[in-house]
Amino acid sequence: MCRTLAELDASVADCFACPRLVAWREQVAREKRAAFRDETYWGRPVPGFGPADARLLIIGLAPAAHGGNRTGRMFTGDRSGDVLYAAMHAVGLANQPTSVRRGDGLELLGARVTAPVHCAPPDNKPAPDERDRCRGWLDLELGLLAPTVRAVVVLGAFGWQAALPALAEAGWVVPRPRPKFGHGVHYTLAPAVEGRAELELFGCYHVSQQNTFTGRLTPAMLEQVLAEAATAAGLHPRRNRRAD
Repeated sequence: MCRTLAELDASVADCFACPRLVAWREQVAREKRAAFRDETYWGRPVPGFGPADARLLIIGLAPAAHGGNRTGRMFTGDRSGDVLYAAMHAVGLANQPTSVRRGDGLELLGARVTAPVHCAPPDNKPAPDERDRCRGWLDLELGLLAPTVRAVVVLGAFGWQAALPALAEAGWVVPRPRPKFGHGVHYTLAPAVEGRAELELFGCYHVSQQNTFTGRLTPAMLEQVLAEAATAAGLHPRRNRRAD
C-alpha cells in the first residue's frame, strides 16, 4: 500500500499490468517521431503531476504517445497540454503558461493533474479492460488526496466514466442514476466516510485537438470551468494576462 503520493507515483511508473499498452509505449519510445529523434523517450507509465496537498484534481484520459509518453509528465510536450496549462495559468493554477519538458520550471498551484489510464494507448483509445485495470491507481490517488481535495474537473466522457467508480471507492457518494457528463456540468458529492468533506465535481470537454481545433472547446470555455472549480476548491483564482 502506498502511503504517500510520492510512493504512488513511483509505483505507477513501474507498472507493467497491460501487455498491449506496454508493447505500444515501448514501440513508440524506440521508433520516435522524426521531430524528436534525438530525444530519449520516457516510454513508461506517466504518474500524476502536482502538489500532494492539492485542493483541485484534474482528470484527463491518458498520456499522448509523443507527449507524456515522451516527456514523462502529464499533458507535457503536446498540443493538448499547451491548451490546458495556458488555461490553468490564466486562472492562477500554474506559474507559467507552457509545459515543454520535465524540469522546465512549471509548478501547479493548489492543483494536480492525473489520468485514469497512465500509459499511452494506440489511437488514443484504451480498451475497457485496460481502463478498469488501471483504475486502482486512481482509487489510491483520490484516497491520498482526500484530506485536501475539494473539487475535481474531469476532461471528457471517458475520464468521467472512469472517475465516478473511483470517487465512490475513495469515499464519496455517487448517486444513482449516475451523474451525466456534459461540458460545464456541476454536481456536489456527499461524503461516505466520516470526517470527509463534500466534493464538487465538474465536467469539461477534453482538451484534444479534435475539440480545440474545431472550436467545440475554446480557451474561454475551459478557463470558465477551471475558474469555477478553483473557486469551489477554495483556491481564489486570479486572472493572468494571456501570452501572445
